[in-house]
Amino acid sequence: MPKKIVVTGIGATSPLGATARESWDALLAGESGARTLTEEWVGRLELPVTFAASAKVEQAEQLERVEAKRLDPGSQFALIAAREAWADSGITDIEPERLGVDWSTGIGGVWTLLDAWDTLREKGPRRVLPMTVPMLMPNAPAAAIEMNLGARAFARTVVSACASSTESIANAYEHLQLGYADVVIAGGSEAAIHPLPLASFASMQALSKRNDDPATASRPYDVTRDGFVLGEGGAALVVETEEHAVARGARIYAELVGGAVTSDSYHITAPDPEGSAAARAMIAAIESFGYSRSDVRHVNAHATSTPVGDVAEYRALRHVFGDGLADIAVSATKASTGHLLGGAGGIEAIFTVLALHERTAPPTINLKEMDPEIDLDVVREPRTLPQGDLLALSNSFGFGGHNAVVAFATA
Repeated sequence: MPKKIVVTGIGATSPLGATARESWDALLAGESGARTLTEEWVGRLELPVTFAASAKVEQAEQLERVEAKRLDPGSQFALIAAREAWADSGITDIEPERLGVDWSTGIGGVWTLLDAWDTLREKGPRRVLPMTVPMLMPNAPAAAIEMNLGARAFARTVVSACASSTESIANAYEHLQLGYADVVIAGGSEAAIHPLPLASFASMQALSKRNDDPATASRPYDVTRDGFVLGEGGAALVVETEEHAVARGARIYAELVGGAVTSDSYHITAPDPEGSAAARAMIAAIESFGYSRSDVRHVNAHATSTPVGDVAEYRALRHVFGDGLADIAVSATKASTGHLLGGAGGIEAIFTVLALHERTAPPTINLKEMDPEIDLDVVREPRTLPQGDLLALSNSFGFGGHNAVVAFATA
C-alpha cells in the first residue's frame, strides 16, 4: 500500500518576495517581479534584452557575509529557501540518517564559473579562488543544504533544464515511498541573470524584448506573447510521510499524491508540438495514488509565454482532460515571477500547494487577448476553488524534451 506523503514546510526567495508568504501575497495582488536591470554591463555589452525578474531581496540581506562568500548565488538562494522551509515545518528533532535532500538546478554556478574565467584571463591562474570548483558544481546547492541541516540519508541533484525542480519533488515522493528517508527537503534554485545566458537566450529568440515595459513582458497565452522573462531565486518544500508528520503534530499544507517524468525524444529546445509525452506525465502523476483525471480542478501551467511552448502544453492538457478541461482553473504564474529555469517548478509547486491550502487559484497577469489556438479557463483574478477534495497539478517542461509533473491534493 503506498504511503501518504504530505507537505509540512515551504520556503522561497523570488522576484516577488523574500519569503514564500511574501511571494504568494504579491502573486495574489497581481504584481510583477520583472524590472529593468541597472548593472553597468547591460549597456557596456549592448545586450538586446535589458530587463529580468531579479530577486526582490538580495541574498546579502539574508545570509551572513562569511557564508555567502563561499557560495555561488544559486547556492545562496537554495540555502535561504531551505532554511525557511525547515523552520516553517517545525521539525526540531530527527535522526540525520532519516533526512534527505532532493535538489535541482538547470544551469549550475554560472556566475562562479564565468567570473573565474575572467580572473584567469585577466590576472592569471594564481588569482583563481581555490573554492571555484566547489562553488560552481551543480550539486553545490544540495551540499550546502545537507551540511547546514545535517541531512545524512542522501543529497541528490537533478539537472533537467526547466523541469529540474519539479523532477526533484517527484524524486522526493519516490524516495519517501521507498523508505529511504522519513523527511525530504526538495526544490530548486537558479541564479543565471548574467550577460551570457541573457545574450544566449535572446539570440535564440526565447526572451521577450519588451525593454520599454518589463512588467507586462511575460504574457502567457496572449496573442502578442514574444518570449519569456529570465528570473532567479529558490524554493523549497519539506515533504514527509504522513505517519511521521502526524506523530509530531505537524501542520499539513497539502498531500503530495504523485509525480512523473517523461521525455519527448523530439528536439533539443522545441517541445513536441502535440505534447504527447507531457500528457503521459500528467496522467501518470494523477494516477500515482489512484486518483482520476476528473478529480483535477486546478493546474499551475508551465506556460512560459513563448509562442510555441504555450500551444504545445495546451494540446497536452486537451489530450489529458478533453472536454473536462473547461472545468479546470489554469494559472500561469510565470507572468508574475518570470522564468526561474531550474527553480521554476519549486516556486510553482509552492503556489500550487497554497492554492489548495487556501482554496484560491492565483491570477495570470498581462493576458489581454487570448490566443485563438488556446481554449483554456485561465484565471485572471484570484479565484475561489470549490470545497471538498481537490487535486491540482504543477507542470514543468525543459530543453532536451524533459517533462515533469507533480500532483497535490487537499489535506
